[in-house]
Amino acid sequence: MTDARREFLRHALATLAYRGGKAVRGAPEGFASYRGGEGTRTPVGILAHIGDLLDWALSLAEGRQVWNDSRPRDWDEEAGRFFRGLERLDARLAAETALGCSEEQLFQGPIADALSHVGQIALLRRMAGAPIRGENYFKAEIAAGRVGPDQAAPRREFD
Repeated sequence: MTDARREFLRHALATLAYRGGKAVRGAPEGFASYRGGEGTRTPVGILAHIGDLLDWALSLAEGRQVWNDSRPRDWDEEAGRFFRGLERLDARLAAETALGCSEEQLFQGPIADALSHVGQIALLRRMAGAPIRGENYFKAEIAAGRVGPDQAAPRREFD
């Protein structure tokens, strides 16, 4: 029998992949190092932090608590790391083995944090003059297990 909480969490990861993919795809040259203000993280720094959050989430799911502050790499490398992290975590959630923490803890900690940071990247895109198009995400084709860079086309975008 499928655990509804785990399936919801997998859907949350697919949502993160869909929204995060939209935020990182097609970023213009130089965007990775854009600064919204003094003392703020760059977009690539935020994306690296999201990768760290996904690594941490996997360690929590496996019953460990391992945190790493990684040094940001280039934009494409960090985008690839983002999707690989989602794929590893989704595979762990899809396995029918016990988790090292509750689904609620995974959501309220690293996953919710990652969703917030994707929003920051989207906001920085707008501030840098390279906005992503708005979308009615309620209508988006998001499915548990679809956590890689290949996502469904938007159904209802707007400016």
